[in-house]
Amino acid sequence: MKEKSFEKKEELLEAALNEFASKNYADASLNSIIKNAGISKGTFYYHFKDKQELYIYLLKSSVEIKWEFINKNIKSHSTENKKDIFEMFKFQAEIGAEFASIHPKYHSLSKLFINEKGNEIYDIAKNELNAEGINPLNEMIENAIKNGDIRKELPCEFIIKIINYMFSHFEDVFNSADDMELENMIRNLDYYVDFMKNGLGSKLTGEGI
Repeated sequence: MKEKSFEKKEELLEAALNEFASKNYADASLNSIIKNAGISKGTFYYHFKDKQELYIYLLKSSVEIKWEFINKNIKSHSTENKKDIFEMFKFQAEIGAEFASIHPKYHSLSKLFINEKGNEIYDIAKNELNAEGINPLNEMIENAIKNGDIRKELPCEFIIKIINYMFSHFEDVFNSADDMELENMIRNLDYYVDFMKNGLGSKLTGEGI
């Protein structure tokens, strides 16, 4: 997108969110978005190359807004009882669920994006999102290793790759309609994080291990 802003930018993004949060990428209509935003095609194409660029821009914006919400809420809540990175993962999941309840359209956008797996647009958008480096997960993992939350005998690069892989493939494991319900997502994330902690925590629990 060109850096120059324009008068109805917010209207365009709102119209795009309404469209992409209710339809898959292929069925979403750029003409409907432009019409509902109340702008001309010329104005749209001056700022965006095509539907794909608008879609990716909207995804990036939604991720940024979500992380701003998460970070703001982390700072406003006491995290003293969140003793390690795994408890922080769970805490962030709870805040993420709160974000979804406040911003249901962004949650719908995220769910529909996940359903794009197997389509070219998913890979293109995922690469763009990864290139942005919006998610501060790597820094969290590095700090957790320094704090002794994660087994130090495992190479840092290996741990970062494994945890990033597990979170980026969460939807491959929990992909049913019921799994996408907010309450079930939180429950499954708890299971997921407990599994990571038992496999990566600095102190393994249980006898005979």
